[in-house]
Amino acid sequence: RRQKRLHPGKSLYRVLLDSVTLSDENVKFQIIHEENKVPLQVEICEIEGNIFRLKIDEASPLKARYKVPDVLIKEPTTHRLFISQKEAGILMLSSVSEDYKLQVTANPFQVELQHKGETVLSMNSNGLLYFEHLQPPPCDRKPTAENKEAASDSLKEKQEDLGLWQEKFGSFLDIKAHGPSSVGTDFTLHGFDHVYGIPQHTEALLLKNTSDGDAYRLYNLDIFGHKIHDKIGIYGSVPLLLAHKPNRTAGIFWLNSSETLVDISTKAVAEHMLSGSAAEAAKQRAVPQTDVRWMSESGIIDVFLLMGPTAFDVFKQFAQLTGTQALPPLFSLGYHQCRWNYEDEQDVKAVDDGFDEHDIPYDVIWLDIEHTDGKRYFTWDKKKFQNPRKMQEHLRKKKRKLVVIVDPHIKIDPTYTLYSQAKDKGYFVKDRNGQDFEGICWPGSSCYLDFTNPEVRKWYADQFTFKTYKGSTNILFVWNDMNEPSVFKGAELTMQKDAVHYNNWEHREVHNLYGFYQQMATAEGLIKRSSGKERPFVLTRSFFAGSQKYGAVWTGDNTAEWGYLKISIPMLLTISMAGISFCGADVGGFIGDPEPELLVRWYQAGAYQPFFRGHSNMESKRREPWLFGEKNTQIIREAIRERYVLLPYLYTLFYRAHTAAEPVMRPLWIEFPGKIETFGVENEYMLGNALLVHPVTEREAKAVSVLLPGSEEIWYDFRKFERMEDSGTLKIPVTLENIPVFQRGGTVIPLKTTAGKSTEWMIDISYELHVALDTEACAIGELYLDDGHSFQYLHKKQFLYRKFTFHKNVLSSSCTDESGKYHTTCVVERVIVLGFEQQPTFVTACSKDGKGKEVVFMYNTKTSALTLENLALSVDADWQIYIN
Repeated sequence: RRQKRLHPGKSLYRVLLDSVTLSDENVKFQIIHEENKVPLQVEICEIEGNIFRLKIDEASPLKARYKVPDVLIKEPTTHRLFISQKEAGILMLSSVSEDYKLQVTANPFQVELQHKGETVLSMNSNGLLYFEHLQPPPCDRKPTAENKEAASDSLKEKQEDLGLWQEKFGSFLDIKAHGPSSVGTDFTLHGFDHVYGIPQHTEALLLKNTSDGDAYRLYNLDIFGHKIHDKIGIYGSVPLLLAHKPNRTAGIFWLNSSETLVDISTKAVAEHMLSGSAAEAAKQRAVPQTDVRWMSESGIIDVFLLMGPTAFDVFKQFAQLTGTQALPPLFSLGYHQCRWNYEDEQDVKAVDDGFDEHDIPYDVIWLDIEHTDGKRYFTWDKKKFQNPRKMQEHLRKKKRKLVVIVDPHIKIDPTYTLYSQAKDKGYFVKDRNGQDFEGICWPGSSCYLDFTNPEVRKWYADQFTFKTYKGSTNILFVWNDMNEPSVFKGAELTMQKDAVHYNNWEHREVHNLYGFYQQMATAEGLIKRSSGKERPFVLTRSFFAGSQKYGAVWTGDNTAEWGYLKISIPMLLTISMAGISFCGADVGGFIGDPEPELLVRWYQAGAYQPFFRGHSNMESKRREPWLFGEKNTQIIREAIRERYVLLPYLYTLFYRAHTAAEPVMRPLWIEFPGKIETFGVENEYMLGNALLVHPVTEREAKAVSVLLPGSEEIWYDFRKFERMEDSGTLKIPVTLENIPVFQRGGTVIPLKTTAGKSTEWMIDISYELHVALDTEACAIGELYLDDGHSFQYLHKKQFLYRKFTFHKNVLSSSCTDESGKYHTTCVVERVIVLGFEQQPTFVTACSKDGKGKEVVFMYNTKTSALTLENLALSVDADWQIYIN
């Protein structure tokens, strides 16, 4: 409300040009507000790799303002900026390369970021820079000019209820001990009319224009059965916005963890074009422009401008700041079976056996809150789970894993060790009166651990040791839920903003970091319990920028309706673009009972998405994959098997996400940045650069309309190997049996020749390569391999990274990274070359020692697919296959 009273126009801030100082790290200067005369300190720096950082804080605040810690992986390396002009009210800063220039206008204050003379984005050009400086509470003030202004403010507040010092929310009173501290500003993106990002919302891929009261909200909340097409914040927040036009992608990362609103307005503006001769009148053309306004409740302005110029550059820039996706253990890329709740040890065994009886692969069974002793986390229900170790040993023999839920709220019970220890140590969040904050959650009255405190995180991590967490073994992994934090009967079902954390920071400052910190501590605990040897797996519901370093996220409590299957695609694409590749949606929908067709379609979609888990609510009927009749069981079995066969490709994509920040699941426009027709596509996506997936999201669909982009591209049906006649928008007939998946010409996809009972059963299964030729009859692809569970790939270089190239009728295998030392006895057994124009006369395979052998082949004249069988070529050796 307060920020919205400031309308676009001339900013009241001006630069004090005589305050400019230049150092190796940054350029600093002060700006002052013409009315309240409070000086703000502006700091601008260039960070290695086309990133610019702009910070605005009070020059001398009453007390330090909150600056987000722990999200950046390190203090970024800066390049020195040069002052190339300082006159006529303009300060011109040049980067080392001189490609980028920052033009700071003194009055009114604004900043333009230019690349080779073209303005890419500007800040405060709409005059919406807003900064509430900290003031003493009204009762402590002495009569000064400034305090008169504050007094008139409090008079205004009484008239308009601006919520400066306190605010009512229903029956809740939020006391603002430090008074108003809101910050905000606007950015203009020149030439851009497609913007993306700022998860998490149940919304479309392309961000929409907002109107009053309809801003995108970033405020982590537990919203059960969230509405579709709603800009309210749900479980997670990543304040990263991407803008794209055919020749450039840029990003804005607004590092602030308090409640944040983002307003977006895209419009066409007239741009003057100077024509060839001075005699001709200047011409005008309409150019798109997007204005983005960020408004945060508190903190400072700390914003990173990621200049790309490609989408992949932006992803690398964001990862350089916040880290890359953790490399998941291989089992976690398999299928997960979850429900609230599997009743007891017998139920777990029966479900586990059911997968084997029905010959359906799966890796992990999950236990929700009912497995505990009265919702006391780190415990087991004494009747239902009398021998958790034995249950885990049974799963271990089957080469499977267990995930249990561990929420952040702690039952108030002096006999519960976790509670009594945390209470004695003062580890809970406090209320505004200094008492432990109490809220209602699953166990009833609960206290909430203060994960913002590093000491609490260390103590919490220690709770996962096998000695402390009784009944846990090394096949047990963790699910952090309800960590927005969820507080039943709280304001908006979360913690009051005036609750108090470590170092006396109010909850309003740190709210969006709460889940981020719990997942961080949990992942640390799982690593610690293995003495740093094993990779953790932690799923979290609440997240922030940088959560990718600690594990996986999912989209929360969705509903078993077609609309939720459909919206899950843009939701996952948006999370993926915000750096978190390991994401998924509950297959089947958490709330309600899916009709069998919807369940089948959801399994088919989930099989081609990063995190693949079936989950359902307590009130839902049981829905293990074999409960819907033989035909549906067969189709679901096939979908899950396709996932398992595809794991070598998927694991390689996760290695790329981990090392190069490339999203595993990506919107079409990222692969086809110049094709405007892809910019808004959200019903299909790329899995890596090689597969295009189009889930079926309509009931009783007989055909779907698929966009195969790029007139110069060749596409192949992934299952039938047929070359598609055209690119462009095609009507593809579908049956219930599967969903359309296409392989892009020019790629090589590594697969396993068959699926096993779980990922661990598949270690020794041989490989096959699908080589899809492009217009030049070439193809390239990769395979990454390691032990699938430890950190040896990092510490001991125990990995294998291979490259496959097809060129001039020769398929060769070579090493991508010579430092890798991992060995495997696995072989490439089969190769299928798609789009091979003529039947060969003979085919030979040669290993590195020059020994050649003739290869058995089959050629399908109808599909132009060439199949090479019985190759037995070592995965970890160099070899060539010559086709004549």
